[in-house]
Amino acid sequence: MTLLILGLLVFLGVHSVRIFAESWRVRQVAKLGANPWKGLYSLASLVGFAMIVWGYGMARGEPVVIWSPPVWTRHLAALLTVFTFVLVVAAYIPRNMIKAKLHHPMILGIKVWALAHLLANGMLADIILFGAFLVWAALDFRAARARDRGVAYAAGAAGGTAITMVVGVVAWAAFAFWLHARLIGVSPFGN
Repeated sequence: MTLLILGLLVFLGVHSVRIFAESWRVRQVAKLGANPWKGLYSLASLVGFAMIVWGYGMARGEPVVIWSPPVWTRHLAALLTVFTFVLVVAAYIPRNMIKAKLHHPMILGIKVWALAHLLANGMLADIILFGAFLVWAALDFRAARARDRGVAYAAGAAGGTAITMVVGVVAWAAFAFWLHARLIGVSPFGN
């Protein structure tokens, strides 16, 4: 569990610089240069992510049950993750109405993903992992919206929105029905 927590501190800590230390980040980018800053940021993120994956895997080997979620929460989580995938894709597809309206769909997607997994999982490691991401995403969304004051976002278009929806749903289906079991070791539908 310690490695999971340390990984979360590193990964979410790096990703929290814009929440808690924006002026420090600006100074570091100016001092180091954009590319070296991005390189250090990416390296620290990868180290933190590797620690999360390894620590979570170790914690799953010695589960501490906090609660046993009912079966219907797995189905609700599967439904919610459809929205997660669409929101994440919306962050990257240009001129879609989802991004035009929500401004930060990636962060909202992380919030939905974390909430869905908190509903469907009752182990201590799950609560720590997904709870940490949910709290971080809520704080990051608030900070991002504060930085948005005076920012005009491009209007969305039906074509970009349709592409976003199709890519998001197809990516969700591929992950839910095939990749989740192979990469995470758990089938979302209990197959």
